[in-house]
Amino acid sequence: MRLRHPDGSTVHLSYCTNVHPAEDLPGIHAQLSGIAARVRDLLGAERLGLGLWLSQHAAADLLARPDELARLRERLTSLGLEVVTLNGFPYRGFHDEIVKYRVYSPDWADAERLRYTLGLAEILAALLPDDVTEGTISTLPLAWRTGWTEDKAGTVGANLDAVARGLRALAGRTGKVIRLGFEPEPGCIIETTPQATALLSDVDRDHLGLCLDACHMAVGFEEPGAGAGTGLPIVKLQASCALEAPPGAQQALAAFDEARFLHQTRSASGYVDDLGEALTGGLPADESWRVHFHVPLHAAPPPPLTTSAPYLRGLLHALLGGGAPLTRHVEVETYTWNVLPGAPADIAEGIAAELDWMRRQLAVLGLKET
Repeated sequence: MRLRHPDGSTVHLSYCTNVHPAEDLPGIHAQLSGIAARVRDLLGAERLGLGLWLSQHAAADLLARPDELARLRERLTSLGLEVVTLNGFPYRGFHDEIVKYRVYSPDWADAERLRYTLGLAEILAALLPDDVTEGTISTLPLAWRTGWTEDKAGTVGANLDAVARGLRALAGRTGKVIRLGFEPEPGCIIETTPQATALLSDVDRDHLGLCLDACHMAVGFEEPGAGAGTGLPIVKLQASCALEAPPGAQQALAAFDEARFLHQTRSASGYVDDLGEALTGGLPADESWRVHFHVPLHAAPPPPLTTSAPYLRGLLHALLGGGAPLTRHVEVETYTWNVLPGAPADIAEGIAAELDWMRRQLAVLGLKET
């Protein structure tokens, strides 16, 4: 969906398709004509924005077959869908039985991450609507923290220089500017926006910047306005909510301790990589916990658990309230619908409800649907 900011600029609102398990082109087309088209109908929207996730296999297929890329673009248009942003964080196997730490591989020290990302940029430049000249891609925050060495840091730096050169060359050839956003996440080399400021200070800011994930920031107990002060461009906001438990009530989180995804957990004085470790004594029970488990934006879990929805509202105000927007791409990214306790049979209704909640929050800030 497109919304008009009070300053006259356009803000794009989308939902991320990494919630869907398909990793090949037939599956992606089925997503578009099935769930995505139904979400658009439920919202009554003229156009629905998608933050498209393409596995390495699907991306390679599109690059090798220009006719399939043209067909995908035509399919989007015919269904009233549009793509201005891609999620380039998961490489493949995002809905395997167990994902956990594998989601961080290949990292930015691996040439394959560079190839995959530049391929996504080529695809996005071709998919952008005719009246849109800028697209965005989110990616992992360099690497998981273990195994980081000075040599690895040097290789990562060289790959960041190479991706910036590739994006500049793409803009010169196509007139489409594709910007890459590194997404701080607990446990990674870049966990917070201050770390991003330190580690990405020398990047090409015309093409590289940050993707802020509201859930990740809340788990890190960052101030909502922290991202605005980094000096790095905020190329995308991922609208997401973390799971919260008050002191003494953490056993209620046990229903969310599932095997597929990593659920980093933090309290005021401690951190563990996964919720199961926290529940077996890894964190103090007399402190509130925040969990990296993306929960629906619009719906609270059963008490005593809550979510970081108030934090997300504060972040929206910091980035989109007042003067010129600090980002123009907002992507709802609740990829955990299929592993939620009591997951609904109709995910389309849940996604539509999240997007409706989000456009109402943005309306409070003066953004109006166009």
